[in-house]
Amino acid sequence: MSLQGKTLFITGASRGIGLAIGLRAARDGANVVIAAKTAEAHKHLPGTIYTAASDIEAAGGQALPLIVDVRDEDSVNAAVEAAVARFGGIDICVNNASAIQLTGTLATEMKRFDLMHQVNARGTFLVSRACLPHLQKAANPHVLALSPPLDLAPRWFGPHVAYSMAKYGMSLAMLGMAEEFRGEGIAFNALWPRTGIATAAIEFALTGKDGLAHCRTPAIMADAAHAVFCQPSRELTGRFLIDDSFLYEQGVRDFDVYSVDPTKALMPDFFVPADSVPPPGVTVGGAG
Repeated sequence: MSLQGKTLFITGASRGIGLAIGLRAARDGANVVIAAKTAEAHKHLPGTIYTAASDIEAAGGQALPLIVDVRDEDSVNAAVEAAVARFGGIDICVNNASAIQLTGTLATEMKRFDLMHQVNARGTFLVSRACLPHLQKAANPHVLALSPPLDLAPRWFGPHVAYSMAKYGMSLAMLGMAEEFRGEGIAFNALWPRTGIATAAIEFALTGKDGLAHCRTPAIMADAAHAVFCQPSRELTGRFLIDDSFLYEQGVRDFDVYSVDPTKALMPDFFVPADSVPPPGVTVGGAG
C-alpha cells in the first residue's frame, strides 16, 4: 500500500523523527504538512520548516510549512484549516512534537513542568481533536503519537517524574481515543523506539556526539510509522508499538541497516517494558 495522495499533518516535523516520517511519506507522493515552531535555525538544532519543506518536495511529495505552536488552540486550528484548504483534507495525524527535561522533582521548575505537559500531553490532545473532523471523512484515517507503552514500572518515573508524566499523557490520549473512535474506524496508536535514535535533539539534550554511534537512525521510526499508516485503520488501533518488533511483524529481518554504527552496542531507550523481547538477532545493551 502506498501513501500517494494522502495528507499527513505532522507536528515537530522540521527535523529528526518527524521530518523522517514526512520524507518516507513523500517518497510515495504524499502531501506533508510541516507543523512546527522553527522558522529560523536554532543555534544547536539544524533545520527549519522551510528546509524541511524543500527536502520533502525533493523526495517527491508536496509540502506545506506552517509555523505552529501546539500549545495554542488558535494556532493549531488555523494550521488545520490551512492544511485542508491546500490539500482538501487530512488522512493522517502524527503527534511528534515533544519537550524533554530529565530532572528530578526538586530540580524541575514549574515553568518547565508546564511546558512539557502543554507540548506533550495537551498538545497531543489538542492536535488530535482539531484533526478529527477531517479524519472522520478520510478513507483510512490514522493518528499516531510518538509516545511510550504504558508500563508503570517505578524505574521509569523516579529519575524524571515530570517528563514521564507528560510522555505518558500522550499515550493515554491514544488509549482513550482509540476506544472512543473505534466504531468510526479511526486508528489511534503509539509508536516508540527500542533504542536511542540519532537526532540533533538527543545529541544536544542527552548523549553528546559520541553517544550517537550507539543509536539507530530516524529511518527505523519512519519505516515503522509508514507500515502503521498502510494498515487498515479498523484492524490496527489501540496498540503500543515498539519500532523493531512491529517491523518484524511486517516481515523486516535486517535491522543492522538502521544502526548508526553496526559495530557498536545499541543504547536502550527509556520506557521499553522489561518483557518486550527484541526481534531475533537484535541485541540491545548487553542482552537481546
